[in-house]
Amino acid sequence: MVVDNTIVNVALPTMSRQLRASTHGLQWIVDAYTVVFAGLLLVGGNLGDRIGRRRILQAGLVLFALTSVGAALSQTTGELIAGRAAMGAAAALVYPVTLALLTNTFTDASERATAIGIWSAVSGLAVAIGPVSGGALLRHFSWSSVFWVNVPVVVIALAAGARLLPESRDSHAGRFDPLGAVLSVAGAGLLVWTVIEAPAHGWTSSATLAGFAGSAVIIAGFAFWQVRRPDPMLDVRVFGNARFSAASGAIALAFFGLFGFIFLITQYFQVVRGYDPLRAGVATLPFAVVTGAMSPVSIVAMKRIGTKIVVAGGLVCMTAGFVVAAGVGVDSAYWGRIIISMTLMAAGLALTSSPATDAIMGAVLPGKAGAGSAVNDTTRELGGALGVAVVGSVLASVYGTHVLRSLTSLGAPPATAAAARQSVVAGLTVAAHLPPALQSMAAQAARQALSMGSPPVRWWPPRAPPQRPPPP
Repeated sequence: MVVDNTIVNVALPTMSRQLRASTHGLQWIVDAYTVVFAGLLLVGGNLGDRIGRRRILQAGLVLFALTSVGAALSQTTGELIAGRAAMGAAAALVYPVTLALLTNTFTDASERATAIGIWSAVSGLAVAIGPVSGGALLRHFSWSSVFWVNVPVVVIALAAGARLLPESRDSHAGRFDPLGAVLSVAGAGLLVWTVIEAPAHGWTSSATLAGFAGSAVIIAGFAFWQVRRPDPMLDVRVFGNARFSAASGAIALAFFGLFGFIFLITQYFQVVRGYDPLRAGVATLPFAVVTGAMSPVSIVAMKRIGTKIVVAGGLVCMTAGFVVAAGVGVDSAYWGRIIISMTLMAAGLALTSSPATDAIMGAVLPGKAGAGSAVNDTTRELGGALGVAVVGSVLASVYGTHVLRSLTSLGAPPATAAAARQSVVAGLTVAAHLPPALQSMAAQAARQALSMGSPPVRWWPPRAPPQRPPPP
């Protein structure tokens, strides 16, 4: 489930060329999965608690395979976005019950913390494994292979799950809450849609302000409805527990930054640095190595010095990584600023994720493990979706402004320069059709516009101010 959040990123340039997808379309190819996933997680967790967690997991896996096939057969950007949304719905049935099954299997607090640490490590590894596996597939197959590969994985998971997983459910689950389900999906979906569309409408436009206000009202209505119900989908009063709410916020912040960075760095490696998809995926491998190594360390540290210090240290470490990454430019050394930034982010993610997840699951009753897991997973996915949305929106705004100014200054026709604003792939395509004398400079201008934290390139010497004729 986590791999499919990131495996698509290395295929974005290929999809942009073959499906003629704009930056806006690429954002939705990524976000359609995460938005639907985040919106339906509470529903998936609740269904697992009510019907049986293993049963819901198996049903979700079958649906995930079918929707993956649908995405692989897509012929247009719209079809692929719809397929990704359907995959997100299937993933929402699977992901929350995995953690709920763990917490109901390992009832001892120490064993549960270790199991959650392993679970978090695998989730962190998957963030980096996605680009690597995607790059390997794209070297030999078309972009649709990143979806076809899910089918054999699902077959293995179904067979192993039927043999190894115990069944569990909440014996006091109560009635299903359809209104709560609709409100939770609508609130998360409208919030992310508003952020994605804000650059097109304007951040202070009536549509953007109405979207933010509407999502706030819907989320508040969801909370009000849950408090009134005797058998809520989510007992929102649990957020009054500072340990629970702080842990949820920490995970949301960590994945906001992580997914936004992954969205950019995979395009940076391929478009700016010229890496093929596999090399771009391998270039992100330090995430997997460092996250896998640091996740067990974070659990040991949590048991010795406490959750607060470890999570706070992890967020500080991630912040340092983003500060270093902010200075990455076209010619930055990989074994320098880039590798340092990724190492700091991955270490910070491991230190934040495992202890915060343990804090969330420790604050809910075992019978409500599905709901607690859904909160943990929702904060991850909503944070990640907003990260892609916000960073993608900033990318579209800043890239478009820089490339339009650069190409216009180079003498490109206004319509041609405007076409380059759609995406960096469009910018490189436009550059290839300019006069030979301008092609190299125009392509470099597009790459420079995408690069992170670098000043705009000046391709011409500054002109001296015009000399006024002497007075008569």
